[in-house]
Amino acid sequence: MNQAFRKFSIFAANALGSSWMFITNVLLILLWLAVGPFFHYSDTWQLFVNTATTVFTYLAVFLIQNTQNRDALAIHLKLDELIKGVSGARTHLVNLENLNDEELMALQKEFTRLRKRTSKAIEGNSPVGRD
Repeated sequence: MNQAFRKFSIFAANALGSSWMFITNVLLILLWLAVGPFFHYSDTWQLFVNTATTVFTYLAVFLIQNTQNRDALAIHLKLDELIKGVSGARTHLVNLENLNDEELMALQKEFTRLRKRTSKAIEGNSPVGRD
């Protein structure tokens, strides 16, 4: 069942994100607007589009979330492999997604300091602006 849902969610997410699906939905909304006068813009006419869009959105959220979860996992695994393969890399960074907010903020500050130090070193050694 997981395999079938995975295949379906990938297919559905690709379809939902396509330009033809956007165009189809614009055409459906235009059609709905066009038939409004025939239904005298009744409550039923409005309820139809409200219900259809709510159900469609509700189901699409689950499909898209499944696809995003898989993509995030794949990216984490690829980065983990890169960290593992680089000599001198801090392999404890492999599980960053499991750190608490304070630990993540401390790492962010560390990398911000490193970026500033690196950019100062580059500016100091750069021939640009020297006479």
